[in-house]
Amino acid sequence: MDNLTRIIRSEISKQYRSVRQFAFAVGVPLSTVNSALHNGVGGSSFDTVLQICKALGIKALGDDAAFYLTENTEELLTRYAMLDDYGRHTIDAVMKVEYERCTKEDEPEMGRGSVNI
Repeated sequence: MDNLTRIIRSEISKQYRSVRQFAFAVGVPLSTVNSALHNGVGGSSFDTVLQICKALGIKALGDDAAFYLTENTEELLTRYAMLDDYGRHTIDAVMKVEYERCTKEDEPEMGRGSVNI
């Protein structure tokens, strides 16, 4: 699943009770929204994707649309830009540690007295 589809799915679950409620509120047929979420928004018409993103407050950055902003990420970036060098350094360090924690492969933890063979 592409990044934009993941973001759309996440924002629908955060902002609406169901995909059906979202489709009704936006005025896009439920089958169209379900198809976009199941198959990826790449197969949907540009107008439909634009309408969905606008309703959810998702903004694209860059021509390749590799990065998308929600209100939350836009607020985080705005706050980050207002920090001094020390604050940015602190956030960068925390972000690196958390990224590594979330992306490392599931490795069995070695308990006390365990022998690694």
